[in-house]
Amino acid sequence: MSESEIPSPTGQADREGARRRRKRRRRQRGDARRGMALLPQLFTTGNLAAGFWSITLAARGDLDRAALAIFIAWIFDVLDGRVARMARATSRFGAEYDSIADTVSFGVAPAMLAYQAGALQQLGWTGWVLAFLYAACAALRLARFNVTPDRYRGRFEGLATPSGAGMVLSSVWFAGFLRESGLPLDIPAPLAGVGIALLGVLMVSPIPYRSFKDLRIRGSYTTTVLMVLALAVILSKPSVTLFLVGIVYVASGPVEWVWRWRTGKTLEEIPAESEGSATES
Repeated sequence: MSESEIPSPTGQADREGARRRRKRRRRQRGDARRGMALLPQLFTTGNLAAGFWSITLAARGDLDRAALAIFIAWIFDVLDGRVARMARATSRFGAEYDSIADTVSFGVAPAMLAYQAGALQQLGWTGWVLAFLYAACAALRLARFNVTPDRYRGRFEGLATPSGAGMVLSSVWFAGFLRESGLPLDIPAPLAGVGIALLGVLMVSPIPYRSFKDLRIRGSYTTTVLMVLALAVILSKPSVTLFLVGIVYVASGPVEWVWRWRTGKTLEEIPAESEGSATES
Protein backbone atom coordinates (compact mmCIF):
# COMPACT_ATOMS: atom_id res chain seq x y z
CA MET A 1 0.00 0.00 0.00
CA SER A 2 1.44 3.37 -1.00
CA GLU A 3 1.49 6.35 1.32
CA SER A 4 -1.23 8.12 -0.68
CA GLU A 5 -3.64 5.17 -0.18
CA ILE A 6 -3.36 5.26 3.62
CA PRO A 7 -6.45 7.09 5.04
CA SER A 8 -5.42 10.12 7.05
CA PRO A 9 -6.92 10.59 10.55
CA THR A 10 -8.26 14.01 9.48
CA GLY A 11 -10.13 12.58 6.49
CA GLN A 12 -11.70 9.87 8.60
CA ALA A 13 -12.85 12.45 11.14
CA ASP A 14 -14.44 14.56 8.37
CA ARG A 15 -16.31 11.59 6.92
CA GLU A 16 -17.51 10.56 10.37
CA GLY A 17 -18.69 14.10 11.06
CA ALA A 18 -20.59 14.24 7.75
CA ARG A 19 -22.22 10.87 8.48
CA ARG A 20 -23.38 12.08 11.89
CA ARG A 21 -24.77 15.28 10.41
CA ARG A 22 -26.78 13.34 7.80
CA LYS A 23 -28.10 11.03 10.49
CA ARG A 24 -29.09 14.01 12.65
CA ARG A 25 -30.91 15.69 9.72
CA ARG A 26 -32.80 12.47 8.94
CA ARG A 27 -33.82 12.19 12.58
CA GLN A 28 -34.99 15.83 12.64
CA ARG A 29 -37.00 15.35 9.43
CA GLY A 30 -38.58 12.25 10.94
CA ASP A 31 -39.53 14.15 14.10
CA ALA A 32 -41.05 16.95 11.99
CA ARG A 33 -43.09 14.47 9.93
CA ARG A 34 -44.38 12.75 13.07
CA GLY A 35 -45.30 16.16 14.51
CA MET A 36 -47.18 17.12 11.33
CA ALA A 37 -48.94 13.74 11.34
CA LEU A 38 -50.34 14.51 14.81
CA LEU A 39 -51.82 17.87 13.77
CA PRO A 40 -54.90 16.45 11.94
CA GLN A 41 -55.71 14.27 14.97
CA LEU A 42 -55.46 17.33 17.23
CA PHE A 43 -57.86 19.28 15.00
CA THR A 44 -60.26 16.30 14.94
CA THR A 45 -60.10 16.21 18.74
CA GLY A 46 -60.93 19.93 18.73
CA ASN A 47 -63.94 19.13 16.53
CA LEU A 48 -65.08 16.46 18.99
CA ALA A 49 -64.54 18.74 22.01
CA ALA A 50 -66.56 21.56 20.42
CA GLY A 51 -69.40 19.12 19.65
CA PHE A 52 -69.46 17.85 23.21
CA TRP A 53 -69.36 21.45 24.47
CA SER A 54 -72.39 22.27 22.32
CA ILE A 55 -74.33 19.37 23.84
CA THR A 56 -73.63 20.54 27.40
CA LEU A 57 -74.57 24.13 26.53
CA ALA A 58 -77.81 23.08 24.85
CA ALA A 59 -78.70 20.91 27.86
CA ARG A 60 -78.67 23.95 30.13
CA GLY A 61 -80.51 26.21 27.64
CA ASP A 62 -77.58 28.31 26.39
CA LEU A 63 -78.71 27.94 22.79
CA ASP A 64 -76.77 30.72 21.05
CA ARG A 65 -73.44 29.50 22.45
CA ALA A 66 -74.41 25.91 21.67
CA ALA A 67 -74.88 26.94 18.04
CA LEU A 68 -71.53 28.77 18.13
CA ALA A 69 -69.83 25.61 19.41
CA ILE A 70 -71.11 23.67 16.38
CA PHE A 71 -69.70 26.41 14.14
CA ILE A 72 -66.31 26.05 15.89
CA ALA A 73 -66.50 22.29 15.35
CA TRP A 74 -67.03 22.92 11.63
CA ILE A 75 -63.87 25.08 11.51
CA PHE A 76 -61.84 22.28 13.14
CA ASP A 77 -63.39 19.78 10.71
CA VAL A 78 -62.33 21.85 7.71
CA LEU A 79 -58.80 22.25 9.07
CA ASP A 80 -58.15 18.60 9.89
CA GLY A 81 -58.77 17.44 6.32
CA ARG A 82 -56.75 20.26 4.77
CA VAL A 83 -53.81 19.79 7.14
CA ALA A 84 -53.80 16.01 6.65
CA ARG A 85 -53.58 16.41 2.87
CA MET A 86 -50.91 19.12 3.10
CA ALA A 87 -48.80 17.00 5.49
CA ARG A 88 -49.52 13.83 3.48
CA ALA A 89 -50.74 12.35 6.74
CA THR A 90 -54.08 10.92 5.56
CA SER A 91 -54.83 7.49 7.01
CA ARG A 92 -57.71 5.08 7.53
CA PHE A 93 -57.48 5.71 11.29
CA GLY A 94 -57.78 9.47 10.73
CA ALA A 95 -60.83 9.00 8.47
CA GLU A 96 -62.60 6.81 11.04
CA TYR A 97 -61.74 9.16 13.92
CA ASP A 98 -63.02 12.11 11.88
CA SER A 99 -66.33 10.33 11.22
CA ILE A 100 -66.82 9.57 14.91
CA ALA A 101 -66.14 13.21 15.81
CA ASP A 102 -68.52 14.36 13.04
CA THR A 103 -71.26 12.07 14.39
CA VAL A 104 -71.06 13.90 17.72
CA SER A 105 -70.61 17.43 16.37
CA PHE A 106 -72.91 17.31 13.31
CA GLY A 107 -75.30 14.56 14.42
CA VAL A 108 -75.92 14.44 18.16
CA ALA A 109 -75.16 18.12 18.96
CA PRO A 110 -77.55 19.61 16.32
CA ALA A 111 -80.25 17.11 17.35
CA MET A 112 -79.89 18.20 20.97
CA LEU A 113 -79.88 21.86 19.94
CA ALA A 114 -83.03 21.41 17.85
CA TYR A 115 -84.71 19.46 20.66
CA GLN A 116 -84.16 22.37 23.06
CA ALA A 117 -84.61 25.32 20.68
CA GLY A 118 -87.66 23.82 18.98
CA ALA A 119 -89.25 22.86 22.30
CA LEU A 120 -89.66 19.30 21.05
CA GLN A 121 -90.15 18.11 24.61
CA GLN A 122 -93.69 19.47 24.25
CA LEU A 123 -94.33 16.60 21.84
CA GLY A 124 -93.31 14.02 24.42
CA TRP A 125 -91.99 10.75 23.05
CA THR A 126 -92.63 11.89 19.44
CA GLY A 127 -90.35 14.88 19.90
CA TRP A 128 -87.55 12.64 21.18
CA VAL A 129 -87.98 10.28 18.22
CA LEU A 130 -87.86 13.14 15.67
CA ALA A 131 -84.64 14.53 17.17
CA PHE A 132 -83.11 11.06 17.38
CA LEU A 133 -84.05 10.44 13.73
CA TYR A 134 -81.79 13.34 12.74
CA ALA A 135 -78.87 11.97 14.82
CA ALA A 136 -79.33 8.46 13.42
CA CYS A 137 -79.51 9.71 9.82
CA ALA A 138 -76.29 11.70 10.36
CA ALA A 139 -74.51 8.55 11.59
CA LEU A 140 -75.84 6.54 8.63
CA ARG A 141 -74.81 9.31 6.21
CA LEU A 142 -71.24 9.31 7.55
CA ALA A 143 -70.99 5.51 7.47
CA ARG A 144 -72.22 5.45 3.85
CA PHE A 145 -69.75 8.19 2.94
CA ASN A 146 -66.84 6.10 4.25
CA VAL A 147 -67.66 2.93 2.32
CA THR A 148 -69.40 4.20 -0.82
CA PRO A 149 -67.50 6.25 -3.43
CA ASP A 150 -69.10 9.44 -4.71
CA ARG A 151 -71.38 8.66 -7.65
CA TYR A 152 -71.34 12.01 -9.44
CA ARG A 153 -68.43 14.35 -10.11
CA GLY A 154 -68.58 17.47 -7.93
CA ARG A 155 -71.60 16.21 -5.98
CA PHE A 156 -72.30 14.71 -2.58
CA GLU A 157 -74.89 11.95 -2.42
CA GLY A 158 -77.38 13.38 0.03
CA LEU A 159 -77.07 16.49 2.19
CA ALA A 160 -73.66 16.56 3.92
CA THR A 161 -73.77 16.43 7.73
CA PRO A 162 -71.96 19.80 8.23
CA SER A 163 -74.57 21.41 5.96
CA GLY A 164 -77.44 19.88 7.95
CA ALA A 165 -75.86 21.07 11.20
CA GLY A 166 -75.32 24.51 9.64
CA MET A 167 -79.03 24.74 8.83
CA VAL A 168 -79.92 23.97 12.47
CA LEU A 169 -77.50 26.48 14.03
CA SER A 170 -78.34 29.25 11.51
CA SER A 171 -82.04 28.76 12.31
CA VAL A 172 -81.31 29.29 16.01
CA TRP A 173 -79.33 32.45 15.26
CA PHE A 174 -82.06 33.73 12.90
CA ALA A 175 -84.72 33.22 15.57
CA GLY A 176 -82.50 35.16 18.00
CA PHE A 177 -82.19 37.98 15.46
CA LEU A 178 -85.96 38.18 15.12
CA ARG A 179 -86.38 38.35 18.89
CA GLU A 180 -83.80 41.16 19.16
CA SER A 181 -85.60 43.00 16.34
CA GLY A 182 -88.90 42.93 18.24
CA LEU A 183 -90.33 40.24 15.98
CA PRO A 184 -90.58 37.24 18.27
CA LEU A 185 -91.18 34.12 16.25
CA ASP A 186 -92.57 31.17 18.15
CA ILE A 187 -92.11 28.19 15.88
CA PRO A 188 -94.68 25.47 16.71
CA ALA A 189 -93.00 22.37 18.09
CA PRO A 190 -94.57 20.09 15.41
CA LEU A 191 -93.11 22.31 12.66
CA ALA A 192 -89.66 22.25 14.28
CA GLY A 193 -89.89 18.47 14.66
CA VAL A 194 -90.83 17.95 11.02
CA GLY A 195 -88.04 20.30 9.97
CA ILE A 196 -85.30 18.44 11.86
CA ALA A 197 -86.62 15.08 10.65
CA LEU A 198 -86.69 16.32 7.04
CA LEU A 199 -83.04 17.41 7.29
CA GLY A 200 -82.19 13.91 8.50
CA VAL A 201 -84.02 12.28 5.59
CA LEU A 202 -82.21 14.55 3.10
CA MET A 203 -78.87 13.40 4.54
CA VAL A 204 -79.56 9.73 3.77
CA SER A 205 -81.34 10.41 0.48
CA PRO A 206 -79.68 9.79 -2.92
CA ILE A 207 -80.32 13.41 -3.96
CA PRO A 208 -77.07 14.94 -5.30
CA TYR A 209 -75.84 18.15 -3.68
CA ARG A 210 -73.07 20.35 -5.03
CA SER A 211 -69.85 19.84 -3.08
CA PHE A 212 -67.98 22.82 -4.64
CA LYS A 213 -64.78 20.79 -4.31
CA ASP A 214 -64.14 21.22 -8.01
CA LEU A 215 -64.37 25.01 -7.73
CA ARG A 216 -61.16 26.54 -9.11
CA ILE A 217 -60.22 29.98 -7.74
CA ARG A 218 -56.47 30.01 -8.34
CA GLY A 219 -55.40 32.39 -11.06
CA SER A 220 -58.88 33.85 -11.46
CA TYR A 221 -58.93 37.42 -10.21
CA THR A 222 -62.64 37.88 -10.92
CA THR A 223 -63.59 34.76 -8.96
CA THR A 224 -61.45 35.87 -6.04
CA VAL A 225 -63.11 39.30 -5.97
CA LEU A 226 -66.58 37.72 -6.10
CA MET A 227 -65.71 35.42 -3.22
CA VAL A 228 -64.44 38.35 -1.13
CA LEU A 229 -67.66 40.27 -1.85
CA ALA A 230 -69.78 37.24 -0.95
CA LEU A 231 -67.85 36.81 2.31
CA ALA A 232 -68.35 40.50 3.14
CA VAL A 233 -72.11 40.16 2.59
CA ILE A 234 -72.28 37.07 4.81
CA LEU A 235 -70.29 38.73 7.60
CA SER A 236 -72.41 41.90 7.46
CA LYS A 237 -75.28 40.10 9.28
CA PRO A 238 -74.40 36.43 9.81
CA SER A 239 -77.59 35.66 11.74
CA VAL A 240 -79.62 36.50 8.62
CA THR A 241 -77.31 35.74 5.70
CA LEU A 242 -76.24 32.30 6.96
CA PHE A 243 -79.89 31.32 7.39
CA LEU A 244 -80.76 32.47 3.85
CA VAL A 245 -77.71 30.73 2.37
CA GLY A 246 -78.66 27.57 4.28
CA ILE A 247 -82.26 27.62 3.03
CA VAL A 248 -81.14 28.09 -0.58
CA TYR A 249 -78.54 25.30 -0.36
CA VAL A 250 -80.83 22.78 1.36
CA ALA A 251 -83.55 23.46 -1.22
CA SER A 252 -81.13 23.38 -4.15
CA GLY A 253 -80.71 19.59 -4.07
CA PRO A 254 -84.39 18.62 -4.45
CA VAL A 255 -85.08 21.51 -6.86
CA GLU A 256 -82.19 20.56 -9.14
CA TRP A 257 -83.10 16.88 -8.85
CA VAL A 258 -86.69 17.58 -10.02
CA TRP A 259 -85.40 19.84 -12.82
CA ARG A 260 -83.05 17.11 -14.10
CA TRP A 261 -85.85 14.54 -13.89
CA ARG A 262 -88.15 16.75 -15.97
CA THR A 263 -85.53 17.75 -18.57
CA GLY A 264 -83.77 14.38 -18.75
CA LYS A 265 -80.36 15.96 -18.12
CA THR A 266 -77.95 13.70 -16.27
CA LEU A 267 -74.86 14.31 -14.16
CA GLU A 268 -71.37 13.10 -15.03
CA GLU A 269 -70.75 9.84 -13.19
CA ILE A 270 -67.37 9.03 -11.65
CA PRO A 271 -65.73 5.85 -12.98
CA ALA A 272 -66.10 2.93 -10.58
CA GLU A 273 -62.35 2.59 -10.03
CA SER A 274 -61.98 6.21 -8.84
CA GLU A 275 -61.89 6.82 -5.09
CA GLY A 276 -64.26 9.18 -3.36
CA SER A 277 -63.32 12.21 -1.31
CA ALA A 278 -61.85 11.65 2.15
CA THR A 279 -63.98 14.13 4.04
CA GLU A 280 -67.27 15.95 3.59
CA SER A 281 -65.86 19.41 4.26
